[in-house]
Amino acid sequence: MNGPKQPLPNLLFKDQPGESPQRPLGIPRDYGARRGLPVRKEATRLVSIGPNPDGRDVKLAPRAALAWKRMRSEAACAGVVLEPISGFRSVRRQAELIRGKLATGETIGEILRLVAAPGYSEHHTGRAVDIGTPDNPPLVEGFAGTPAFRWLRSHAGEFGFSMSFPRKNPHGIGYEPWHWCFKGLPLPRSRQSGRRNAF
Repeated sequence: MNGPKQPLPNLLFKDQPGESPQRPLGIPRDYGARRGLPVRKEATRLVSIGPNPDGRDVKLAPRAALAWKRMRSEAACAGVVLEPISGFRSVRRQAELIRGKLATGETIGEILRLVAAPGYSEHHTGRAVDIGTPDNPPLVEGFAGTPAFRWLRSHAGEFGFSMSFPRKNPHGIGYEPWHWCFKGLPLPRSRQSGRRNAF
């Protein structure tokens, strides 16, 4: 995967002069290269897509928010309820989450199997949304057994969303059937044909 070729300290907040969050958190400097994860820039424009089940406002970048609203509406027409659990998350908030897990005794290796390092999360871009459904605990693999997940597998691509971390993904991140990222709407067939024939 190709990402911005900028030095991490310029993109991440600094705990101390000359330091990036990786060092205090114990994250290897070659984390991105080792995991095949690009550095992610934080979104600068965000819009609300409504509250999550806990009442906290969830925000996405404008195009992702519009696609989400259309997808959620289409799912509702099929009798499927999609709930936003989490959307945009800042680099600083990502570091706070990891520090909280470290404080409970988890090792950084264990944490990074489930949480991307600060600066590498798709949530920074405002294009990723963690999705849940009523009567199912959020952010658990059991989501893969729900009608909501089956609907997403069949239809999310029509709205530009794809699941980022399937089983055995190359990034060393655990299976996350709830994590979907907006990659852009697919081209109409006529434009796809024209693109193939263009030189």
